[in-house]
Amino acid sequence: MESFFGTVKEECVYRVTFPSRAVARSTLFAYLEAFYNRVRRHSSFGYLSPIDSEEHAQKDIPRNS
Repeated sequence: MESFFGTVKEECVYRVTFPSRAVARSTLFAYLEAFYNRVRRHSSFGYLSPIDSEEHAQKDIPRNS
């Protein structure tokens, strides 16, 4: 968790001065949902984005006919 929060602070929080808590909240939500959870590469996924990792995993699952 410390690594996660450090990454969020470095990539999102420290780069902006937020005029209000509401703006900070919406900016963090957008960062987490639009970038961090979908696009950003994660070492735990073999340096794939979560979406790419999920697609890769789906291809490896044998399908029952």
